[in-house]
Amino acid sequence: MAGDSHVAGQPSSKRVADYALAKFKSFGLDARLEEFEALMPWPIETTVEVVGPEKYTLRVKEPVLPEDPDSGDQTPLYNAYSADGDVTAEVVYVNYGMPADYERLKELGVDVKGKIVIARYGAGWRGIKPKVAYEHGAMGCLIYSDPRDDGYYQGDVYPVGPYRPEFGAQRGSVMDMPIHAGDPLTKGWGSEAGGKKARIEDAETILKIPVLPISYGDALPILRQLKGKVVPNEWKGALPITYHVGPGPARVGMNLKFEWKNRPLFNVVARIPGATRPDEWVIFGNHHDAWAMGADDPISGASALMETARGLGELLKTGWRPSRTIVMALWDGEEWGLLGSTEWAEKHNAELKQKAAIYINTDGTGKGWLNTGGSHSLQQLMGEVAKEVMDPRTGKPVFDEARRRAVLSEAEGDARKAAEADPALRLSPLGSGSDFTPFLQHLTVSVLNVSFGGESPGGVYHSAYDTVKWYQTFSDGDYSYGRTLSQLTGTLIMRLADAPVLPFQFTDTADTLMRYVVELETLAAAKKESQVDMRLVRSAVESLRAAAQDFEKAYASVGRANTQALLAKKQLQQLNLLLLTSEQRLGNRDGLPRRDWFKHQIYAPGFYTGYGVKTMPQIREGLEENRFTEAQGGVRTVSAAINALAAQVNDAARALQQATR
Repeated sequence: MAGDSHVAGQPSSKRVADYALAKFKSFGLDARLEEFEALMPWPIETTVEVVGPEKYTLRVKEPVLPEDPDSGDQTPLYNAYSADGDVTAEVVYVNYGMPADYERLKELGVDVKGKIVIARYGAGWRGIKPKVAYEHGAMGCLIYSDPRDDGYYQGDVYPVGPYRPEFGAQRGSVMDMPIHAGDPLTKGWGSEAGGKKARIEDAETILKIPVLPISYGDALPILRQLKGKVVPNEWKGALPITYHVGPGPARVGMNLKFEWKNRPLFNVVARIPGATRPDEWVIFGNHHDAWAMGADDPISGASALMETARGLGELLKTGWRPSRTIVMALWDGEEWGLLGSTEWAEKHNAELKQKAAIYINTDGTGKGWLNTGGSHSLQQLMGEVAKEVMDPRTGKPVFDEARRRAVLSEAEGDARKAAEADPALRLSPLGSGSDFTPFLQHLTVSVLNVSFGGESPGGVYHSAYDTVKWYQTFSDGDYSYGRTLSQLTGTLIMRLADAPVLPFQFTDTADTLMRYVVELETLAAAKKESQVDMRLVRSAVESLRAAAQDFEKAYASVGRANTQALLAKKQLQQLNLLLLTSEQRLGNRDGLPRRDWFKHQIYAPGFYTGYGVKTMPQIREGLEENRFTEAQGGVRTVSAAINALAAQVNDAARALQQATR
């Protein structure tokens, strides 16, 4: 699958989809391609020149490495959804190009209006960098990989070591995904051939200025010609120069042209019909498209999903049938902006809200320890499964190393002591950046996101060097953690597919929400002019905690109940429907301010983080950005959502009590 470059919208992506489809069918599964389309601009010209004082024409291409012939099959270096543009201007270095960096530039007396900014990758999602540059009046944006962050400062570069070589660069989308994911022209509905489309000029998520990724080899001739003030210490990279802010005297010309057209997407979807509850679905997905070869991102995760599918196929041959329907998908177009998963979720919106019990997501995976995030109603289930699957290196449950790492990640003192005292493996809240986004934050379906990592360096991310040879040499070379991920997801799927009562618990949700309440109370107190009052949210969380405790008392009787008698109870279907739709109570039909596609009131990517999560986002971002009326409105919507969940959990507790009598 990583045998050649396979970018969504290109024939090579269809080749991978066809290969995966044939594999699913060979496992004995009912599988098919579901085709969509999306606006996917393809680069026609990407020329960048330093026009003075010393002229230099940027390579804008990664060299083929003789030691790794796969590095020769390349996608052009570009950022998807950049604007077309032919601009020439002085350059300003803006560090990581995040909002706080522009505050520092203001202190330094530097204005980027009418300039081209050069930002380094890191500290936030790439799409925020040109977005903020545009908001400050910049005409263009270059994003480079500084060797301090993922190059020779970190260790030997590829092919000797795992880090980014001199002319390696990071492709990637700069779609404004905090507004909405998916096709820019079909916000809220599935994009299919012949369907309605918005006008390109009306699209909210396409960038307004040209932006291009470059290597540190190409960045050096620009940065060494900048003058002006020396940058603050924390802005300094590892290139052999004195870093200056500018503006100029370095002047750069950027000429970017794209072919703007709709291109096909091929999702590969396999189904195992449920024997007794076919209308309750357990969904598992990973994407198959990549920016180049994509051995690490995403094929390492896609391969693990396919191994899980093979295992389920072997079980089917023994006569086993899951109680609930299992859906497994390999999505196309994830790298562009979660295209394939979003269009599928939007097309099947109504059906998924009725039937989807959970969406499990994986992406690239490596060696290290278990990383988990998602809906906190699934935290207990995730912990139980993590205790059943063994770490290939230690022979102990993957739970143990994940817990140890979670404790070490906390600062020494009270935070670490609290983590040590907490026996649970806490799920991280999810922002964006992978295919769970349309399920969790648009449909408000319960999700889990799982992977292994922490010991796999990230030096070839989205480059031509993300090859099988790199992965075998510097990541999960014997695929033992890929195998472990397959065992983990397979166990999750079987537990969820066959449990008489869906294994949801809500005290973890209440405890987690209360931590967010305390954080926001502290933030509100620090903003003395805010007068934002969190009491309604605190009261709602207390109601949820009481309902959760009643539910879990009733749930404790499930293990003692006669399974056959339980399955025969008419209340069981009602109970599972209440659990299946529980996450939807945390949604809001009107969505978040400035971005109504995002419906979830507890988790969202930050407006200026891109991937990074903001919990209780309307309240939190309102407080952070001094929009206090908006924050107080968030208090009302968040408390209403939590109260709605508390009421549904109470209903579930009563249904469970009746079912287990």
